[in-house]
Formats: sequence, structure tokens, C-alpha cells
Amino acid sequence: MKEITFAEALNEGIKEEMQRDSSVFCIGEDIGLLGGAFRVTKGLIDIFGSDKIRNAPISEQAIAGFAIGAAMKGMRPIAEFMYIDFMGLAIDQIVNQAAKSRYMFGGKIKVPVVFRTQGGAGRSNAAQHSQSLEAWYYHIPGLKVIMPSNPYDAKGLLKSAIRDDNPIVFIEHKLLYSTKGEVPEEEYTIEIGKADIKRVGSDLTIIATSNMVPKVLSVAQKLEDILDIEVIDPRTLVPLDINTILSSVEKTNKVIIVQEAVRRGGVASDISSYIIEEAFNYLDKPVKIIAGENAVIPFSHVLEMEAIPTEEKIENEIRNFIK
Repeated sequence: MKEITFAEALNEGIKEEMQRDSSVFCIGEDIGLLGGAFRVTKGLIDIFGSDKIRNAPISEQAIAGFAIGAAMKGMRPIAEFMYIDFMGLAIDQIVNQAAKSRYMFGGKIKVPVVFRTQGGAGRSNAAQHSQSLEAWYYHIPGLKVIMPSNPYDAKGLLKSAIRDDNPIVFIEHKLLYSTKGEVPEEEYTIEIGKADIKRVGSDLTIIATSNMVPKVLSVAQKLEDILDIEVIDPRTLVPLDINTILSSVEKTNKVIIVQEAVRRGGVASDISSYIIEEAFNYLDKPVKIIAGENAVIPFSHVLEMEAIPTEEKIENEIRNFIK
């Protein structure tokens, strides 16, 4: 095992897949010499050249359309969108073309494209660069949605996503890029649609996504003297590994779901509905959701921290929940 950053893990995953399969290429804004806004593609243009690491104009519509068309013709594009906030400019092509074409053509056309993007708050990037919009794509049949929380998962899931024959929205949190974790020296992939139990426990199940996972794990460590918390990271929202979640609920009888996205219309609410439908008789109390405020993300860092779940908020909510 070696310790590398989240960004380095993604870089390795892309490089390995491009070396393995000549149909894989990247397209996005400033992904060449600059290596992308968050340096995920740093150095790849030196290895593969500008034909495979394609700098695109500042047009999300062009990036999506080019990638979808190339995927339909047998290529495996990785399309990078600098911020998930900007993907709205290409949402028609993503949800009406990429997501639906395989079905509409009776399986004769595959659309193996990975839409890489990043979301989340925490860097004072303000309202138009800090949103958590995974629920938009979670809602669309035909799209797979992946949200890794550490370098190991990021690399393994990205490699699997590139090999998948379906369009995938791969969401990376901006605060995770510099975090470090152990990654195997040898090649590996991670199955899409399989949740991971990050911490085994017996008193309380906490389901967390993306950057909320390390926050929850930190709080679980602080509270270990009074509460044995099991932490589940779905890793892939679509397909969702509901069986792992339900098995944990049956064991602990209490559930908290943590997401950074605003509470209204979020993925956490849908997961909660599955639990209530399938495991209601195992619950000792109602499902608790900890989520972002239904508010625009402020530029001020102090106000930004008021808008999203922090470790302190999560800890306080857990303590109140178990009283």
C-alpha cells in the first residue's frame, strides 16, 4: 500500500485506464498543461498528448455533446466539468441524450461516458461554485451516480466507471482532493453499486456521503465511549446498495443520514423512505436526517459553515438523538 492524495488517486486511475484501453480519452476546460482546476489530470498531456487530453472551449454544452457523440461511436470519454454548478448548462444533453439513448435504441447504442465533476462547500467559493447537486442526477433513470469519500474508493470506482457501458456522473468533493489515504500498488477496481461499512458498530447506524463520511467517522471516534456507531458509505447512489443499509438498521435499530446537500428533495430523504418502507418494524425511533440548510451557500466562511453540517453540528445532533 502507498499513501497518496484523493487527486493523485484519480490521476492514477485515469492514467491506468488510458494505458489499458486506447478508446479512453479526456476532454474538459484547462485539463491539459494546467491539469484541470484541481490538478487531477496533471501531467497526463505529457504522456498521452493533446489528442487524448483535449482542452475544450468554455462551453459545457460542447463538452457534453462531444463526449456523448464519441461514446456512441465506440470511444470511452471522460468529460470533466470544472464545477457541478456549471453542469446545468449541459443538463439537457446529459439527461435527455446520454441517459436515454441506450433504452430508446433498444440497446444497439451504448453511451460509456464518465462525467467527472466536483461539488460541495467549504472553500468560500460562494453561491455558484459550492452546491451539492447530486439529487438532480439521482432522479434520472439511465444515469449512474458515484460519490467517493477517500482515495482508495475514488481510484477503484473511477476505473470501474470508465469500463462501464452506461453514462455515469462521478462527483468529487472539492475538500477531499488534498486528503490522503492508502491505495494498493497493484491494479484494482471497486464494484459499482456496493456500499462500504467504514466503521462497524451496534448502537446506531449513520449513513453518510462524500465529505460527510470523514466528518462522521471523526465524530464516531469521539463518542466511542458512550456509543458504538456503525458508519455506512453508499459510495454509489445509483445503483444504491439498500440491502447493506437495511441489514445495519436491523442490527442497530436507530438511523441517522448525513448529507451536505440541502435537506429539501435530497437523496437522504429517499434513503429514509426505503428504510421506513422496508425496515419500519426494526426502528426504535424515527429516522433522523442531518443536512444542509435550505439556503444559498454564502461567500463568508463563517456563514458558509452555518449552512452545512460540521463535525460540531453532527456531534450535537447525535447526542440529542440518543437522549
